[in-house]
Amino acid sequence: MNNSQVKELNTNHLTKKLFIRVSFLFIILFQIILIIKFLFPYNTKTTYGQIVLSSEKNIIGATLNSTDKWRLHIENDSISDFFKKAIIEKEDQWFYYHFGVDPLAIGRAFFDNAVTGKRTSGASTISMQVIRLLEPNERTYWNKCIEILKAIQLEITFSKDEILNLYLNLIPFGGNIEGIYSASLLYLQKKPVLLSPAEATLLSIIPNRPTSLAINSSKAQLKKERNRWLEKYYKMGLFDESTLNTALTEPIYFQRKKINNLTPHLNQRLYNEHPLQLTFPTSINEKVQIRSQKIVKKYSRLIQSYGIQNAAAVVIDNKSHQIIAYVGSQDFEDDQYSGQVDGVKAVRSPGSTLKPLAYGMGFDKGLITPQQMILDVPTDFGTYSPLNYDQKFRGSLTVKEALTQSLNIPAVALLEKVGVHDFIQKLTLAEFATVQQQQKRLGLSTILGGCGVTLEELTKLYSTFANEGIYYTASPLINNDQNGDGTEIITKESAYMIREILSTLKRPDLPNNPQNSINVPKIAWKTGTSYGRKDAWSVGYNSKYTVGVWCGNFSNEGIQELTGAEIATPLLFRVFRSLYASNNVVEEEVEVPDNLFERNVCAVSGLIPNNFCDHQVTDWYIPLISPSKKCTHKKIVFVHPDETFSYCSDCLPVNGGYIKKSYPNPPEALTQYYIDEKIPFPFAPPHNPDCQSMISGNPPEIVSPLDGRTYYVSQNNAEIELKSITSNDVDYVFWYVNDIFKGKIHKKETFFYKPSPGKNKISCSDDKGRNTDISIFVK
Repeated sequence: MNNSQVKELNTNHLTKKLFIRVSFLFIILFQIILIIKFLFPYNTKTTYGQIVLSSEKNIIGATLNSTDKWRLHIENDSISDFFKKAIIEKEDQWFYYHFGVDPLAIGRAFFDNAVTGKRTSGASTISMQVIRLLEPNERTYWNKCIEILKAIQLEITFSKDEILNLYLNLIPFGGNIEGIYSASLLYLQKKPVLLSPAEATLLSIIPNRPTSLAINSSKAQLKKERNRWLEKYYKMGLFDESTLNTALTEPIYFQRKKINNLTPHLNQRLYNEHPLQLTFPTSINEKVQIRSQKIVKKYSRLIQSYGIQNAAAVVIDNKSHQIIAYVGSQDFEDDQYSGQVDGVKAVRSPGSTLKPLAYGMGFDKGLITPQQMILDVPTDFGTYSPLNYDQKFRGSLTVKEALTQSLNIPAVALLEKVGVHDFIQKLTLAEFATVQQQQKRLGLSTILGGCGVTLEELTKLYSTFANEGIYYTASPLINNDQNGDGTEIITKESAYMIREILSTLKRPDLPNNPQNSINVPKIAWKTGTSYGRKDAWSVGYNSKYTVGVWCGNFSNEGIQELTGAEIATPLLFRVFRSLYASNNVVEEEVEVPDNLFERNVCAVSGLIPNNFCDHQVTDWYIPLISPSKKCTHKKIVFVHPDETFSYCSDCLPVNGGYIKKSYPNPPEALTQYYIDEKIPFPFAPPHNPDCQSMISGNPPEIVSPLDGRTYYVSQNNAEIELKSITSNDVDYVFWYVNDIFKGKIHKKETFFYKPSPGKNKISCSDDKGRNTDISIFVK
């Protein structure tokens, strides 16, 4: 083997050996990288403030971070491309090519500093600057070595774009402002992506000189430094000459202002409910929000003369099922009258605003139709005896009239038939949180405001009526999964009838001042006034929007003038009017559901006409659901020719001697109301006194006292009223107490007796032999 062969063998051996060692080194480095990346990653431990965005993606609220600095997070694609290029060229030209450390820069800096004996140039890469920003320490050679090692750890843990993003969100801009997002908003009042080259250049040079180029620097100094760097960036090839010339002449606008806080109540709510979330994309429409806030604030000043200090409003887009305006109070800065309280989320008594839901359920259960007659007479529901708002009674009226007049007794009577449990379940489906918590102790008074609700919950319920009875979880926070298919609360047929009723203008809750109703689009609305006049509500809707307003005092003080019709509805109309740019709003046509039809009904009863129903009206009905009973508002009675008495079938003369005559046949409760109120009424004559037959029918209903109730008597001569409701064929009733006869009275009269302590059995018999017994306890 000659020398050349030996030399070649040695070379191959050394090459192979070198390859093995290099490969082994790379394997070791790769393992180190994996260990660092997955077992010992760099923990940034940085905190940001929270941001609330409008539907236009503009900031409408923000907070300081945990260290009281304006540091707001933003992604790279939302920052001006020129600014990113400028920062990299200025701070770290080889950013995308090194591994966290630039050896050439370190060597150059070390040489320059050694020659001059002082620090003349730095060698920090962007990665090293990130470490220094996250972990500020005294500048020593030892700390610099630690900084280098951590910069390498940072590079292993994160990608280059992630490191750049950290840097752009951390760089200081003077005072407590950190990050390009905060600086752009606070100094220039615009998003970083909209920065012009001149503005981006100005912001790119501040981090190195946050003191000498502070906001209070002269515009001449700022412009001089900006233009110097514009020239440098031009020479670096970051833009063309035309852009340079335009940028050099651009005036300096550099002024620190507050970040927009358009929805302070909503912002505070989001911060509290989601403390770890940085960005809140909301559905708030800035124009609608601003107009609504101005209207609420201005209107609140008008009603302050009545002693009404607070107001709130919510606007929902019925198509997107999102809240587009959220006004928590008349003024967030109003410290005198608790302006920072959020009236949208405050739990208050709803007054009569829940009534439409009960009526809608009544339609769905086949209990009522809009033109059907319903009673408004004194009624005891067990231990509950409600009164109307004006403490008057109307006797008999249509369902439509009962709802538009917001009468209490018909609503309670309907709720009793619908079922309190079913009613509460509907409210639970509609996410009434307090109602759900209170459900075990809620009763018939719920329909009149005997529960707790929020303005947001009520407005979402009425948005359900606008959406054909389907409930959607309307929210100010955008969530693509929040709506789904919705939940049916009432059928679309019932929703349509509710809308038709609530959109009528012939109603007592239309504001007295006609100015409040001018140019308002056609809407359906309902008012509510809580007990003690502590809350005034008005909620209205059409196909596009649902608006809910509340007026009152956060101090819970009742005001005599505080009513839904006169105080809340004018505000509702003003907000609704502001949702349309023009006063010439095209009246929308609402399509009638396929399963809803019209039919003629008796105008007296609202039931299917009988042959004696001379006057008929049109009514809506749902086939196979709505009542199909025939009208019985009249009855044929066999009477003596002189009409002094009537006959039954058992005592009817065989050979004539009688006539047939038609008489009104109202419900027994309505008959008793006519008697009590001394309203003239054509009663049928009394039954033949010579007839000995027992007549079947309804026995008397004792309405006073109430069965099973305990009565406390404080005086020895105190008396208890005995009162009953009887069939129309009754003339006299007989009262017994503990089986002892107490008296005979005409059914139109009232009887009193002195009770004995202990159990009292009370019996009432009519002149047809029918009897009713109850028991009370007297103490």
